[in-house]
Amino acid sequence: MLRGTAGSHHNAGVTPVVMTPDEAVSQIGRRDTVGFGLGPGIPHALMQALGRRDDWEDLVLGGALLLDVYQVLTHPGVSYRSGFFGPAERMLVAAGHRVDHVPGGFRQFAPIMARFSPRVMAVQGAPDGDDRINLSLHVGGTLAELLAAGRDPDRLLVVEVNPNLPRTRGLALRGGDGSGRWPAPGSGAVIGPGHDTNSLPMEVVDVVIEADHQPFVLPEPPPTPADRAIAGIAAGYVTDGATLQTGIGAIPNLVAATLAEGSGGGYGVHSEMFTDGLRRLHQAGKVTNDAKGIYDGVSVTTFALGSADLYRWLQDNDEVGFVPVEMVNAPEVIGRNRAMVSLNGALSVDLYGQVAADHLEGNQISGVGGHEDFVSGTELRLDSHSLVCLPSTVTVDGELRSRLVTALPAGEVVSTPRHHLDVVVTEHGAAEVRGLTVRERAEALAAIAHPLFRDELAAAAHGLR
Repeated sequence: MLRGTAGSHHNAGVTPVVMTPDEAVSQIGRRDTVGFGLGPGIPHALMQALGRRDDWEDLVLGGALLLDVYQVLTHPGVSYRSGFFGPAERMLVAAGHRVDHVPGGFRQFAPIMARFSPRVMAVQGAPDGDDRINLSLHVGGTLAELLAAGRDPDRLLVVEVNPNLPRTRGLALRGGDGSGRWPAPGSGAVIGPGHDTNSLPMEVVDVVIEADHQPFVLPEPPPTPADRAIAGIAAGYVTDGATLQTGIGAIPNLVAATLAEGSGGGYGVHSEMFTDGLRRLHQAGKVTNDAKGIYDGVSVTTFALGSADLYRWLQDNDEVGFVPVEMVNAPEVIGRNRAMVSLNGALSVDLYGQVAADHLEGNQISGVGGHEDFVSGTELRLDSHSLVCLPSTVTVDGELRSRLVTALPAGEVVSTPRHHLDVVVTEHGAAEVRGLTVRERAEALAAIAHPLFRDELAAAAHGLR
């Protein structure tokens, strides 16, 4: 690449300008808008450089799941609109900074970003020859807007290129319009190995930053006895040839470990997040992806987060295809998978079957993510299940509380409505509630509560209509 002049803006087809992070930040106005993706898609060096400027008047950032507490977000002239909270967002909120949640599932990130239409779009990726940038660990809901920004002479596309990030595989779709919004399976598009779904052509990039930091490593939480019991029950729902979606946390990794050590196999993977647990399942020879019914032959995902071992394994790995979130999380697409088993967590579930998974007691904990997409997608097939997994209790200020409650408190936010709920798993068993009456499902849920709370919940269940 050729180093150009700071401040220049190229038209499509012209070599992008290579800048230092601070030079790139100089292209951003004191009153401006910057959009980026989720977690591993966030350009780390650029975000650090934003914090070295102190003249912001009204800088609005939009993204999700920060992997660091960036100094720029503590500036009084900066606000941040987040689609998914992690520890960094919660810490910034607690400190009184201008961080607000934008409700929306992961699948809604793309249209929300398009409506917000930031003047500057930014992303990090891996080098992929002279003519493309590989999006590495995150495609998510930003590909279309990255392309739109790069093709608009009034907008700016900044790409941070880091050789320490793995170069991952995507899919080639013939029939796409080149916008980053790809046609649905069954629409006539030809799908096969390629890079269309997880890379950017260099010709649309305005500014390139050369970075050299190591990718963020997500530590695996140590499992509790309750986690182990829940994982053992959940694994029983995964039959030979089933298709898996797993999320973040100890329980999904334990389920994957149980399956890796078991006698079953022939599994497929269709999961918005790719984890170390799914890597181990692949390495155990248990994943074949030969009978899913959609995207056969490859595990599909839209982002990955985990260990350095995971990132090394993903390098040029044809077994995993990274695609935009709308190709993974659309319920009608999920429903085409054979024997789909979805694993997600929750904070609380009431006897009506309402799930609080991202907000509790006035505090934003995480976000909807793909929770409702996979819950609703699996209900389209009789051979599929959505498992909502949670320990039966939590200790708050020394007090043991039940996570299964008679009713969610007034004003509590519902992540997944009762009519989508299928199976709830605690360490005390599984409640299969799909198709049950209000009273029947309440009784089934009360039966898997902690024994200290079971009688009280069972009595309440008897009176529900």
